[in-house]
Amino acid sequence: MTDRTSRPVATAASRPPSTPGARSAIVLGAGIVVVAVLIGLALWSPTPELPTRAQDGLTLSLSVLIESLPFVVLGVVLSIVVQVWVPPGVIERWMPRNPWGRRAVLSLLGMLIPVCECGNVPFARGLMMRGFGVAETLTFLIAAPIVNPIVIITTHQAFGFDDGVLIARLLGGYLIANVIGWLYSRHPDPDSLLTDRFRDACLIEQEATGHRWRRSLAQFVVELRAVMPALIIGSAIAGLVQVVIPRDVLLAIGSNPALSIAAMILLAMVVAICSNVDAFFALSFASTFTPGAIVAFLLVGPLVDVKMLALLRTTFRTRVLAVLVVTVILFAASIGGVVNLLA
Repeated sequence: MTDRTSRPVATAASRPPSTPGARSAIVLGAGIVVVAVLIGLALWSPTPELPTRAQDGLTLSLSVLIESLPFVVLGVVLSIVVQVWVPPGVIERWMPRNPWGRRAVLSLLGMLIPVCECGNVPFARGLMMRGFGVAETLTFLIAAPIVNPIVIITTHQAFGFDDGVLIARLLGGYLIANVIGWLYSRHPDPDSLLTDRFRDACLIEQEATGHRWRRSLAQFVVELRAVMPALIIGSAIAGLVQVVIPRDVLLAIGSNPALSIAAMILLAMVVAICSNVDAFFALSFASTFTPGAIVAFLLVGPLVDVKMLALLRTTFRTRVLAVLVVTVILFAASIGGVVNLLA
């Protein structure tokens, strides 16, 4: 990679030979089997075949998966539109040349894309395959689930302008996204932040030729192979964690004003609710938790819950996710504290 805005580059000599097609087919097949098993078990009578907690875990996992799947597919479709159908230079022509300006504009791009955090991952992959830098794409990826028009509407419906929850969520998400984008714009080797598999996919896309419809179908399969196993695993973990960690424990911690923000951050990471509807879930806690804790929940959930981390791992290395988690939590906790002071 010669500069910070060029597309990820992979060379055949830099990686050992492999059979990605066969491996991807096996992974996709395994994912389909897991989905079928989850659906079958969820429809199975919960008594006496399955213990209640196990049945709850399966139901929760399946609900997260079904809720996320349409947005993932929409994100894949939008990604293909960007990669295959939008002519070169059309998007770039509207982007400022200044790095801060480019990231600021990209962090508002989510206002035009009505998908939740799950669908933004394949769309962000498409941006990088098109040539956008890692820092720019991360800025979009972090901001988009919060500046999404549906998220803005649902948050307003749930809270209105009471206690500044809506404003704090929008401004806080925009701030976190641009800080993360700036941090990674300083990285000396952005290519090293990406997984080998994604860099190989970028190389294949660069070399792709042929009819647009054929390329679109091929890319649709490639993207689903990449994100579906992660979505299934993330959904299963989200369901399992919700069963293992008793909700009353979190509520007991949340009754303490000093720990309410920490409790809601933890809750946001484990329940893995779509950002399009998480405001109504948070509203049920508004009478017992502080406004700052609610804001922290609404900031952390769309960015670093277990489902989102599993999807991000298809593209970024583990150390990137660790930095994202720490940065988002610290900023969300700080913003939540300021909201509590002003409320």
